[in-house]
Amino acid sequence: MNAPSPSRRTKPTEAVLTTLLDTLLKRFGNQVVTSEAIREQHGHSLTWTKNQPPDVVIYPRTTEEVSEIVKLCRQHDVPVIPFGTGTSLEGHINAPFGGVCVDLSLMKRIIAVHDEDLDCVVEAGVTRKELNEHLRDKGLFFPIDPGADASIGGMVATRASGTNAVRYGTMKDAVLSLTVVMADGEVVKTASRAKKSSAGYDLTRLFIGSEGTLGIITEITLKLHGIPEAISAGICPFPTVKAACDAVIMTIQSGIPVARIELLDELQVKAVNLHSKLTLPESPLLLLEFHGSVASVQEQAKRFGEIATEFSGGPFEWATKPEERSRLWQARHDAYWAARGLRPGAQSVATDVCVPISRLAECVDETKRDIAASGLIAPIVGHVGDGNFHVQPLVNTDDPAEVEACEAFVDRLVRRALAMEGTCTGEHGVGQKKMKYLQIEHGPAALALMRTLKQAIDPSNILNPGKIVAF
Repeated sequence: MNAPSPSRRTKPTEAVLTTLLDTLLKRFGNQVVTSEAIREQHGHSLTWTKNQPPDVVIYPRTTEEVSEIVKLCRQHDVPVIPFGTGTSLEGHINAPFGGVCVDLSLMKRIIAVHDEDLDCVVEAGVTRKELNEHLRDKGLFFPIDPGADASIGGMVATRASGTNAVRYGTMKDAVLSLTVVMADGEVVKTASRAKKSSAGYDLTRLFIGSEGTLGIITEITLKLHGIPEAISAGICPFPTVKAACDAVIMTIQSGIPVARIELLDELQVKAVNLHSKLTLPESPLLLLEFHGSVASVQEQAKRFGEIATEFSGGPFEWATKPEERSRLWQARHDAYWAARGLRPGAQSVATDVCVPISRLAECVDETKRDIAASGLIAPIVGHVGDGNFHVQPLVNTDDPAEVEACEAFVDRLVRRALAMEGTCTGEHGVGQKKMKYLQIEHGPAALALMRTLKQAIDPSNILNPGKIVAF
């Protein structure tokens, strides 16, 4: 399988940028911003990757405006980088070749909620919290919940996940249809609202996880769920990380339909206690939540308690009030910021891997030993119900030896997961930082197919160039 010769990307010249900027200003006025502070804000995600700002930031309000912008950029052969809320972790929104950043944050309409069909249509700039606030009075909710209050468009583009993934799946399971602006400015709708279809290629999932390299997602049709009759949450400490992971494996293999099952190692628990003013036991800890009827939730919790006891876990403590549950899960979602507090002034290098659930305990245990041997401060937290965990080394970037040690550790972490038939990233995505592992994970033929798709859909290589399968 041979990919066509790609269009190699270079930065646009000053003359080209001046001409394009004049056109954009005449058409979009104050929706166009060129100040250095705004450009730098849009050229750097939550990563230690060097800031690479775009030349222009523009705030469209409609799909039609996005289409106009892309057509103008294609006409001038200028890169286009879509931007959600800037919470990605692998350099997805950096602009290594400059160009125009399309910030979708003004596209906030919740276009329709179809209660009877359990779906809704939203614009890409709507965030997950905004959507759930809108849905609450209807007795519905959208379950995918990455730690940040990310935009729905960004969550689709990075194939996001979250604490509910073990029961409700990830973004690939939650999306019915997309409206996408292609590299030539044409607008494509990938599917209908039907819950299933055999009509042609699955274009929807082609764009889920494409990180803005194949098109700009502007509208999304999402599956919704009814708010459960009963919700119970609790915490369960364990003597070791391995014991906690073994309990998770047994819980999943036993078929208990747990909604959330999250791991925090002892260092992460310490960070959460300091940041969120909690008093959680500072040992490896599982945070759990059960959804269903009152009887089924009680049965699930009882069965988990029995499993925890087998692995010397406990006591299992309930968070009985809604406000207690909310505080507990907010603390979990704030784990990234909590960890940074362990070493003020250090740079966070958050990364993730995912392995088959049967290899989880082994992978996490080996990673803990590797952290200790490397001399790093690196708390672990994870959506361990599906084998996905995160490690967050805190690094003094002014110390070359420390930077080298961290880079070597991350490389070993990824290769360890791949050797266990896992993936280099369970939910953070590829961006710039994980590109070098794609051939190891997928093989040269699959990577060539990805390049072929990119070249066929974006022959000018203007859509978020330098990411995933950079030319």
